[in-house]
Amino acid sequence: MCRVRSYRTNQTVVQDGEKTDFLGYVLSGILRMQKSLVDGRQHIVGLLFEGDMFGRAFDGAVEFSIEAATDVEICAFPRAEFEALLMRSPDLDRAVMLNILNELDRARDWMIVLSNQKIVSRIAGFLLLMRSRFSAIDHIIEETQRGTEVRLPISRKDLAHLLGTRPESVSRAFHALQDADEISILEPDRMLVRDFNLLAKRAGEDDISGLPSVKDLLREERLKT
Repeated sequence: MCRVRSYRTNQTVVQDGEKTDFLGYVLSGILRMQKSLVDGRQHIVGLLFEGDMFGRAFDGAVEFSIEAATDVEICAFPRAEFEALLMRSPDLDRAVMLNILNELDRARDWMIVLSNQKIVSRIAGFLLLMRSRFSAIDHIIEETQRGTEVRLPISRKDLAHLLGTRPESVSRAFHALQDADEISILEPDRMLVRDFNLLAKRAGEDDISGLPSVKDLLREERLKT
């Protein structure tokens, strides 16, 4: 049923307001969900990673554009055929519902990050989400003897749009965290986090000692597959 489609960085996958004839599943790369504001500005409202689905089954148009933040491969399922399969497959219907609930949880997490008034706290919250949400994607998170390396999956310009600020403010925030010895900037898009509990305090979160390690999360992911 599905067809693999490839998109280059910055290509549009779905237009804002478009009622697509397919539903998508991200195989590799990162998509950004982007909303046009009344004054013409563009604001990134979320990201889609490997394993995420997008599109609306049964009803309605997509209320934001979906663009490739990196080179992307997706599986595209024809809407009508996928909807028919959902109707006769309770397991698939349940899986799609769980995906929707996960998206809601992720949206709430972003709201918590964006509620911080200080940009440095938003950056800390973003790094926490990278570890908790995307630890199974091996090119983003890597455990080392010195700490946890986090590779930024999007450009600093996109990160600034996502966090509601400017690229210059994002850069200053990263350097402030480095000056506080909470991270080390290894490359512009690669950070070494020494202690996630310090970042949690910076982001206004409670103690994260109960958060599973990256190794545990990767082990769970392998067992699922």
